[in-house]
Amino acid sequence: MAESTKKGFLTDLRKTEFFHNYIRSTSGMVGSILVISVLLIAVLGPIWTVQNPYDIATLELKNAYKPPMWLEGGSPDFPLGTDQQGRDMLSTIVYGSRVSLFIGLAGTALASVIGIFLGLVAGYFGGKVDNVIMRIADIQLSFPTMLIALFLMSVLGRGVVNILISLTLVGWVRYARTVRGETLSVKKNEYVEAAKVIGLPHRRILFRHIMPNVFASIIVLSTIQVGSFILTEASLSFLGLGVPLTRPSLGMLCNNGFSVLYSGLWWVSILPGLYIMVIVFGTNLLGDFLRDELNPKLK
Repeated sequence: MAESTKKGFLTDLRKTEFFHNYIRSTSGMVGSILVISVLLIAVLGPIWTVQNPYDIATLELKNAYKPPMWLEGGSPDFPLGTDQQGRDMLSTIVYGSRVSLFIGLAGTALASVIGIFLGLVAGYFGGKVDNVIMRIADIQLSFPTMLIALFLMSVLGRGVVNILISLTLVGWVRYARTVRGETLSVKKNEYVEAAKVIGLPHRRILFRHIMPNVFASIIVLSTIQVGSFILTEASLSFLGLGVPLTRPSLGMLCNNGFSVLYSGLWWVSILPGLYIMVIVFGTNLLGDFLRDELNPKLK
């Protein structure tokens, strides 16, 4: 019974317009492949990497600054070379991507929760509540996001938790403005008016009748926001205001190699930077496809 239900679901899925467009979309397919590959590498990477780059017992300084294996002096034991501490670059990139992805995903989740709630409240109730929330959002948008993040990190100090707090405080605005605009439109529909007439509580109207209708915009924004947060975290870590030394991210790996970048040891900084580019490129491609498909105004 369960197997037949599963087959029926897959058959129905293949008949949908979304699936039809997805398998024919280059951006959707390439973005999905990149995002899934990056996630699998981050989750399963420690199983096949040659070392735990943050276990001091596995490091040997005699292996410091070995070039990638395709260059003269390189070794197959270190396919992408090593850094100043003799850490395998492939292993450091895999472990660093886990921190970067966690911060990007967790920061997006936290910012979306706060932004969605405030956007629903502002759009649904209007009046003074709407004015207060939107004026705070307008004031925050008048400052560059990176400037606010730098200020917050300089006050809070380095740390994964502090980065998540900073990203949440700078990221909720986009969700609030997007959800508010969608809520202003949805709350005029007849089924929302009917729900008010029969006396349903505001909480139920917001989360059962309005929120499902703005969820498409939330998915699109979240997909793009993950890449944006990863870039912001990488920039903060590169400037020395990000994650602690004990939990380095891709941005910190770039920072570690910057001092020797012009000495010919380019792989220490360039390779983590290229991996950041791949992650952000994949999420942006997937976000572009979802935006085109889930936004009825673009059809």
